[in-house]
Amino acid sequence: MSTALDSLLDLLDLERIEQDIFRGASRSAVVPRVFGGQVAAQALVAAGRTVPADRTAHSLHAYFLRAGDPGVPIVYSVDRIRDGRSFTTRRVVAVQHGQPIFHLSASFQTYEEGLEHQADMPPAPDPETLPTAAQMLPRYADRFNDPRIVDRLIEARAAVDLRYVDAPPFATAGEPREPRSQVWFRTNGKLADDPLLHVCMATYVSDMTLLDSVLLAHGRGGWAIGDVVGASLDHAMWFHRPFRADEWLLYDQESPSASGGRGLGQARIHTQDGRLAISVIQEGVIRVPRD
Repeated sequence: MSTALDSLLDLLDLERIEQDIFRGASRSAVVPRVFGGQVAAQALVAAGRTVPADRTAHSLHAYFLRAGDPGVPIVYSVDRIRDGRSFTTRRVVAVQHGQPIFHLSASFQTYEEGLEHQADMPPAPDPETLPTAAQMLPRYADRFNDPRIVDRLIEARAAVDLRYVDAPPFATAGEPREPRSQVWFRTNGKLADDPLLHVCMATYVSDMTLLDSVLLAHGRGGWAIGDVVGASLDHAMWFHRPFRADEWLLYDQESPSASGGRGLGQARIHTQDGRLAISVIQEGVIRVPRD
């Protein structure tokens, strides 16, 4: 297991300070605020720790309310909304400086048999044939205004092996493309056999690239290039089938719309053997900086 993955697992191991109140460390992302995927994953950890072990997360719906301060811990307060015979619902509010920065509702379900069908997995190359972030990012160092960005991007993704199928937005800035993006990802090391941990890790990664397809449609390179500014607004995930976040997952993303200073991304995450594991939808603020 990599040192970076150890550090991320420590970040997700929240401190319980009251029965339904947890505290998590925070750290800055490539931009000077807490990475949204971190807050979402930590909130789901908090919710999951108040739920019986035989109930697994099947959905989450979240709003990003304020930018997180990487300099102080985040307190997560869990509200036990409902404990039914099959479903459990939790609401989590993340607080910093006395103000809510994030709100999450999550639902958990006991396993049961039911109807089965799924969308087919789209074609994609073998992930082992694609370059790692450490191999790919230095090729585009001249695209960034700050030469330190490459190292910061590599560091931010050191816990996760994330490989682009096609060139990322910052590689083709100025050239509009089809609003579709694919990446393969898995953790850089094995994880414990805890379903909640794998779901939370996928939640963490899901915020990394989902709005890429919005940028591609307009030939924008992204936040690291500086030709747009933005942030996540809301995020929803549905967990359909069991999966492991330490095994390859294909994140197939597209954008059906951008308007009003907002862009929408939607995606499906398949296991390498073709099972549809997760559906994801996210909207974000995406603005072109004024001169």
